[in-house]
Amino acid sequence: MSQKSFDSLVSVIDGMSVLELSKVIKMLEEHYGVSAAQVASVAHAGDSAQAGAAAAAKSEYKVILKEGGAETIKVIKALRGILSNLGLAEAKAAVVEGNFVVAEAANVEEAKKMKAALEEAGAKVELS
Repeated sequence: MSQKSFDSLVSVIDGMSVLELSKVIKMLEEHYGVSAAQVASVAHAGDSAQAGAAAAAKSEYKVILKEGGAETIKVIKALRGILSNLGLAEAKAAVVEGNFVVAEAANVEEAKKMKAALEEAGAKVELS
């Protein structure tokens, strides 16, 4: 895909409502026979298992996206800005479902930056 085509696609997605974006995701899931919710659930379960095994030091924080808030698309963009390897469907599922571990052991500075970016987009974030 050329950069121009990619930019055009991104601008179309930016103009979509949450409902329209949800329909597109559902169509892609049906077309390719995959489920973004299952992928996000497996990733989330893996993060939770690691959380129980790791003891957090005071210099490190677990960053948890508790709720996406009213500005879902802004929060999805902010989350993908933090986790660049997170796909659109996975990010949407994380924002909609909530209680998503953004970072397991972020240093104080990184954790505060993540929290600020997500809260600025309208999310509720917890550091633990």
